[in-house]
Amino acid sequence: MFNIEEELKKLPKLPGVYIMKDKDDNIIYVGKAINLKNRVSSYFRKTNKTDRILKMVSLIDHFEYIVVSNEAEALILECNLIKKNRPKYNVLLKDDKTYPYIKIDVKSDFPNVVITRRYINDGSKYFGPYANPGSAKEMVDFIKQKYKIRQCKNFKSNTRECLNYHIKRCLAPCTGKISKEDYRKQINEIIDLLDGKTDKILKDLEKQMQENSKNLNFEEAAYIRDRMIAIKTASQEQKVSNISENNIDVIGMARSDMEVCIEIFFVRGSKMIGREHYFFDNLKDMENSEIISGFIKQYYIDNLNIPNKIMIREELEDEDAIEKWLSSKTNHKVILYNPKKGGKLRFVEMAEKNSKVTLDNKEKNQNLILLELKEKLNMEKLPRKIETYDISNISGEFMVAAMCVMEDGVIKKNLSRRFKIKTILGQDDPKCMEEVVTRRLAHSVENENDKGFGKIPDAIFTDGGITQIRAVRRAIDKYGMNIKIFGMVKNDKHQTSMLIDENRNEIEISENLFNLITQFQNVVHDTAITYHRKLRDKSLTNSELDNIKGIGETKKKELLKYFGSVEKIKNAKIEELSKVKGINIKLAEEIKKRL
Repeated sequence: MFNIEEELKKLPKLPGVYIMKDKDDNIIYVGKAINLKNRVSSYFRKTNKTDRILKMVSLIDHFEYIVVSNEAEALILECNLIKKNRPKYNVLLKDDKTYPYIKIDVKSDFPNVVITRRYINDGSKYFGPYANPGSAKEMVDFIKQKYKIRQCKNFKSNTRECLNYHIKRCLAPCTGKISKEDYRKQINEIIDLLDGKTDKILKDLEKQMQENSKNLNFEEAAYIRDRMIAIKTASQEQKVSNISENNIDVIGMARSDMEVCIEIFFVRGSKMIGREHYFFDNLKDMENSEIISGFIKQYYIDNLNIPNKIMIREELEDEDAIEKWLSSKTNHKVILYNPKKGGKLRFVEMAEKNSKVTLDNKEKNQNLILLELKEKLNMEKLPRKIETYDISNISGEFMVAAMCVMEDGVIKKNLSRRFKIKTILGQDDPKCMEEVVTRRLAHSVENENDKGFGKIPDAIFTDGGITQIRAVRRAIDKYGMNIKIFGMVKNDKHQTSMLIDENRNEIEISENLFNLITQFQNVVHDTAITYHRKLRDKSLTNSELDNIKGIGETKKKELLKYFGSVEKIKNAKIEELSKVKGINIKLAEEIKKRL
């Protein structure tokens, strides 16, 4: 048995990573320390702690630790463990959106210019990220029109030119019509263009446009004018006042009672080329510096597009370690900079202001959703918590249900719950629905201090029509609760079509609310069917082969792979069985005997 007090005494005074686990052996927090003994022991001392830390410590059943050579190694290990295990009490970067880059494979004799969303360390030059994918495409199209570089995906020598050469869209390096040196001059000019060195190019285009206008060649002049606009839009034209650095990211943060928003600006060539924002919840008791530190480590762990400087408001406890880590990931020094005055401070303030606007707008949208729900559902108070349920089975087999939650107009996937149907035999979805809702309500009624399901919902949405609504009503009436019920009805194509009340009246709602309810229905359906498939697949892999001595997981897989089913294995001859990898004659005889 793990004795925390005894294990604390064994901790070394060395740098490393500590891993907090609950009674089910789930990782709930990962941290790093210069001194493991001091840091881990501090969690269990009777000192002032935030509610979040108190809650986390109350769940710690045991812990593990890994000793490393220095703080930088600890930081890298911490990042990897957080990314892999996604512990509940760490700052978690959930947003998986990616922005496009323009890529030039400069190692090739005749490079191409392409758009990619993967930034890998392959020696190519990458430009971006472009917050507006259309701008990146417009720039690549412009480059291929103006510079007539190759457009084929796989370059190889040919004996004759392709169509692009004949329509003047390529100079045919495949047939030797342009030398490597001349082609490289074009590529170097394109790199200058993408680096933001556009003044000379724009002057040349301006001159060409004026000449075409004088010669009354207005169509060509308009074409050049449009290309100039494309360059100004897509080649990092948005100037940043008083920022002289060529390569920086600027991070700003805003927080409310419910959420945290982090905004990151990308500045390249003294020009802001784009931005991203991320939302985090359940960080109410976490310090700003801890949130920013956690964000930086997760954001840059797989990002090779690391700037020379990252500007942030807060000074971080592990700032030196982060700088060493980021510098080791790239071939240049990276510093975290905390501006105190002047234009650089104003730029951080601009990022903070934008994060505040983004957060406010999101919360305004959520409030509008809540107000519309209150009005359309004819409720006396705001429906701050709504639960939805769905049943999944195939002909009454592997019957399961799922519950998903919407809080304050936001779908909370982490609050989803799954159920195995216990009392219903055969396919009867309404009775299954009644059982599940009854069990859920009983959980809150009979376990007041158990926060597993949280408070009773203000409303329940069922995945289905009036039959499902009535099943939920029977469950609610058992406890005399005042919970409104609505059905999310699907059409013949299994798409959300309407929301109905207990009297089968269709409720008219806005497009935004309809989209949210559709998403709500899809989430609970996916949760239910995923659980159903998991149980079904588990059942399929559990077979009579598991009871045969000498047959482990590997040999079972080989047998099923070879024959396709247990039935075919039963009907196979001993000689056929012995042909399977890992099955000798003796084991084949045992399989035949047992089956």
